[in-house]
Amino acid sequence: MDYTLMVGGEAGQGIQTIGGTLAKVFSREGYHVLTHQDYESRVRGGHNFYRVRISEEPVASPRQGVDILIALDRESMARHSGELNAGAAVIYDADALQVRYEGEAFLDIPLERIAVERGGSRVMSNVAAIGAALGALGLAQRPLPEVLEWALHGKGRDVVEGNVRVAEEGYRHGSKACAKCGFEPGRPGEAKMLIAGNDAVGLGALASGCRFYAAYPMTPSTGIMNYLAARSGDYGIVVEQAEDEIAAINMVLGASYAGVRSMTGTSGGGFSLMVEGLSLAAMTETPVVIVLAQRPGPATGFPTRTEQGELLFASHAAHGEFPRVVFAPGDPRQAFLLTCKAFDLAERYQVPCIIMTDQYLADSEWTYGEFEFDCVSYADHRLRGDPLSEAAGYKRYAFTSGGVSPLAVPGASRHLVVADSDEHDEEGHIVEDALTRTRMVEKRLLLKSPALKEAIAPPLRYGSENPEVVIAGWGSTYGCMREAVDRLSPDTDIAMLHFSEICPFPDTGRYGFMEALENARFTICVENNASGQFRRLVRAETGYEFGAGLNRCDGRPFTVDDVLGGLHDLIR
Repeated sequence: MDYTLMVGGEAGQGIQTIGGTLAKVFSREGYHVLTHQDYESRVRGGHNFYRVRISEEPVASPRQGVDILIALDRESMARHSGELNAGAAVIYDADALQVRYEGEAFLDIPLERIAVERGGSRVMSNVAAIGAALGALGLAQRPLPEVLEWALHGKGRDVVEGNVRVAEEGYRHGSKACAKCGFEPGRPGEAKMLIAGNDAVGLGALASGCRFYAAYPMTPSTGIMNYLAARSGDYGIVVEQAEDEIAAINMVLGASYAGVRSMTGTSGGGFSLMVEGLSLAAMTETPVVIVLAQRPGPATGFPTRTEQGELLFASHAAHGEFPRVVFAPGDPRQAFLLTCKAFDLAERYQVPCIIMTDQYLADSEWTYGEFEFDCVSYADHRLRGDPLSEAAGYKRYAFTSGGVSPLAVPGASRHLVVADSDEHDEEGHIVEDALTRTRMVEKRLLLKSPALKEAIAPPLRYGSENPEVVIAGWGSTYGCMREAVDRLSPDTDIAMLHFSEICPFPDTGRYGFMEALENARFTICVENNASGQFRRLVRAETGYEFGAGLNRCDGRPFTVDDVLGGLHDLIR
């Protein structure tokens, strides 16, 4: 079983409610799920859709084609009827759309009438659509009442029971209308966790001891702030909506200087405003974690679409020379683990760490059995308590063999903790002499860099041991590349290299991953941008030139079918 459901309609019609609820039902029933949203930058109107892929086997990428389309307006019919797979079904309400479609695929189900008669409100027509979709698939509706109660518990027992009745009636209509559809329900497994990329970053921040988050809302990073704010009381984290991104990063720097782990999140336009604060973090050697959730630019671009257009920006932004760490997770599990690692490295080496996501990764949901916590470590790298109080002297920027100076918490002892944005001496006081300047640059940049490079993991290698074809990518292209390798492996010696830890660039001599590229017959770099930024970065770091690039810059993510088609065309 491997089906894709699509919910299409205008913003404000409850598309996320239908798609998100179906995804929760499928995951609690034990199926593997991957969701993907496509929405316009408006509160009402326009055309949006929500895709839910459900399978008995793990899935890592959206695919082309639709098996069940829930059309909430006429435009969904016009746009997506050409994407229907053989044997697909279309659920719609002819009375609501004021049009009737002919053909076996079109299932006219009176969603609004069911909602009014069984629940007392047209608003519940979305729940009728959810029940109808489950009925059409022939899947058990057992988890649906539980999911509805979880989502609606704050609205009273009458509302919950009304929605359950509507869902049951929708299920009955869907089962009857699709009695000959031919969908074959797969075997359910153990209930699974369903989590989006933004939520995984937020969970990683909580697991890392983050106690302060400041940001200005900017799609697609806002979900992180919402996640942390919803849990602020339980975990003792302060979440501040700043007046702009300049204020946000300076608040985070102030909180970090005061002794707590801190983070901010934004998109490209907001990150542009943060770059002066990024340099301030570097000069003052203040730990900070920044989430850069990419979207298509320049300027406002496509505010709600996806792209990987800011890799070189993140790697080189801000004035002056200083070390930084750049991570680019490929799925929510990596997002969780790399967020934990970012907090540790930021504090251990007193550098800024940037976590790069994009709209596709931020909003998409994946299913997992669980996340591994045994590889997550927490260590307080700040100097506080008795060790600080008993120290005979303290110099915030003391020269050390590894470039990392003791990081004390202000006010925690009799010692003075000084930080300055100008060049400074070991105690933190402003200087103008050339010798101190040279030694401080060596301390901040040259001495820390080898240790940071040592901490960077190699790319994930997956596929053939002796590949003829190697595809490489970074960040959110992970899933589509992995599924493409799985699809092609029976007939092709193919492997992939997925880079999630990018800056500093992984040590080629230590890990030897470049041999796979150098020995392959075809090498192709897959990325969601027009200019091949990662391809250029690899050439700059290693001298290696990929044989070809597979690029997309229309604001939409790759599907596994896109990658398969692109590889076929390039190799041919």
